[in-house]
This record gives sequence, C-alpha cells and structure tokens, in this order.
Amino acid sequence: MKDSLTIFLYNQEVGHLSLLPGNKTLFQFSNVYISDVNRPTLSQSFLQQNNELLLEEKISHSKLPPFFSNLLPEGHLRRYLAEENNINPQQEFQLLTALGGDLPGAITLGKQDVLFETASEKEEHLHFSLAGIQLKFSALLSDNGGMTIPARGVGGDWIVKLPSFNFEEVPNNEFAMLSLAKGIGIPVPDIHLVDLDKIEGLPDVGLLNDTQALVIKRFDRSPTKVHMEDFAQVYNLYPHDKYNKVSYGNLMSMVTALLGNDGLIEFIKRLVFNLLIGNGDMHLKNWSFIYPDKRSAQLAPAYDFVSTVPYLPDDGLALSLSGTKTMHEIRIKHFLRVAEKLHLSEELVSDTVLETVTTTREIWQKEKQHFHLSEALIQRIDQHMARLKIWN
Repeated sequence: MKDSLTIFLYNQEVGHLSLLPGNKTLFQFSNVYISDVNRPTLSQSFLQQNNELLLEEKISHSKLPPFFSNLLPEGHLRRYLAEENNINPQQEFQLLTALGGDLPGAITLGKQDVLFETASEKEEHLHFSLAGIQLKFSALLSDNGGMTIPARGVGGDWIVKLPSFNFEEVPNNEFAMLSLAKGIGIPVPDIHLVDLDKIEGLPDVGLLNDTQALVIKRFDRSPTKVHMEDFAQVYNLYPHDKYNKVSYGNLMSMVTALLGNDGLIEFIKRLVFNLLIGNGDMHLKNWSFIYPDKRSAQLAPAYDFVSTVPYLPDDGLALSLSGTKTMHEIRIKHFLRVAEKLHLSEELVSDTVLETVTTTREIWQKEKQHFHLSEALIQRIDQHMARLKIWN
C-alpha cells in the first residue's frame, strides 16, 4: 500500500507525492492546481517554454524527484538529523516527512489533506534544518538578543550557521564577505555574529573551531512564507550534480531569459565578486530564485558567500566559465565569449565585470581591517586578489 504526502504551496494544494513499493516515488499535480490560471509557481523545472505546466509523470527510484530531494539537507547534517529522527539517511521520503515543518520556501506537507507543521509533535528533541551541508538550524530571536533553536514546532525566522569542525573563522569569513557584498550593492539578508553561549537549545554536535555563530535573517520568511528554489531545482538536478551538468554560461542564459538585462547584470556582479574573494563553492544550490509575488522569479538575496581559498589554496570555480574552472585563468574574454555565444550585449557584460572588479577591490582595501578577520586570513585573500587578472 502506498503512502502519500499532500504538497501545499502557500496553503494551496498543488499535488501529491507518493511512496510506491520498492522505495519508488511519484509526484502528481492535483487537478485544482492544474486548472488554476493564477497558480503560484512551484518550480521553473515544472514549466514549459510557454509557461504551461509540464505534466509528464516520472517515477523516481530510491530518491525523491529532484525538486523534493533538494529540500533535504546533505552530508553530515543529513546524517545527524536522520539519527535524531531514527531514520535511514537514504530514506528520503521519510526524511522529508520528518523535516516537513521547516522546509525552504512556502511549501507545507500534509497527510489526508490535513496540514501539519511538524512530522511528530511528540518528539521533544526534534530539530529542524534548511537544505545544505554546513550545520545550520532555523531559530527564533530571543528577547535578550540571543537565539533559541526550537525543539518542536515551527522553526523560526533566522538561520544559525555553526562554526566548522575543520576550518577556522568560517562564520567571521562569511559575515565579512556578505558585508563586503552589501557594500558593492549586492542584496544580502540581515546578518549578525552571535556567541555560541547565547544560543539556547543548541544540539551537541561535537567540537567546533570557533566561539561564534553566524545568524542570518531568512529571506523566505518576511514575515510570512515566501517561496524560493535553488538552481539545482530549477534544472531538475539532484544535489550530487550541483558541481556539474551546467556552466556559468548556462546560468547567464537562463537568468537573462527569465529576468532580462537587470538579472544578467546582477548575476555577473555576484559571479565576479565571488571570483575576487576566492569562493570556489558557488555551485547550483548557492544560487536561488525567490517569488515575492508568488509567480514571477527574481534572484534571491545573496547567501553562502565564503572565501574558500584561505582553506583550499588551489580551489577552483564550482562550475566552469567558458571552459575553465581555474580562477586565475579567468579574463574578461571568458565573459565576452559567453556574451557573444548567447547574443548578449558585450558592452553591458564588459562594463559590469570591470565596475564590479574596481568597486570590490576598493571597498575591500578600505574595510578589510574592520571585518573581524585574522591577519592570516586577510593576507590569503589579498594574495588571491593580487594574482587575478580578470580585467585583462
């Protein structure tokens, strides 16, 4: 006998996700969602070029369909949460059910057409998390300025990102890079550094490298739920394909098609910025669309901007740009090749690249001593920037 979850978007039924014999799953849109001409957008991956719903039904083996699989955490975070809920980490349907109270965006799960906020209201130790690998939990802001990670119920309006097990200064690093991004005009969420001893309900996750966590205002809660999807969902790819299958050129084409020149400018600005800071982790899950009007996509505020080169000196780009992933090989010609191939304005692309390089380098030199980073980390970022020749 199959088990089934009803999928709601903004509390509107959109379809049913069924667990079939043999750990297979099937997603089917509901007739009410199909017939609604003003239906909210679930994912670009479910839309055809004419904006009509793609109704082809495919059975997924072992895993959930890619869109839903991308709602789940990855790596050690998945293993931790699976263990907390006595679930095999590979049982994605069961894991989605257990974590359904705090999924990204405006999706809510239900059974037998009844909404529920958590998989088990009886589990006092249950913690919720957004998708990703780094240990991060959805939290509530306390009256005393600290944070509370709820043990049950709705997760909260902030994300707490804990320090790394292996690398130092990761919360400070991300705080600095997002602050720098804000300084050059890239939209970012509200962010703060909080001492770990001010976070109530913090689970025992082992020895961490720092004493502070980064807390980020959830842009999919403002204050009501706002739907979002990452680019792995957009391309209907599983998380393990987030570093391949598509290139930055593909993303430029897709973003331009959906958002026009304004979207292209913003995308290039973020890509050049991450080249400059040496972020080798801008894979598909670190880019997202958000849907403030429930239907039309726009680039979500920036997130997961971390300089990775201080930890991995030879780190390359997460995706290729005009055939290369080597950061120090990137020149303006790589951007112009993409522009020519996609019939984009070469002047627009060139101007955006050069302006971003100039502005980022100027603000970094002016503000780097104010970002609470160690001199060693600042020096490594300086060395990386000095090697780049993007403008040539």
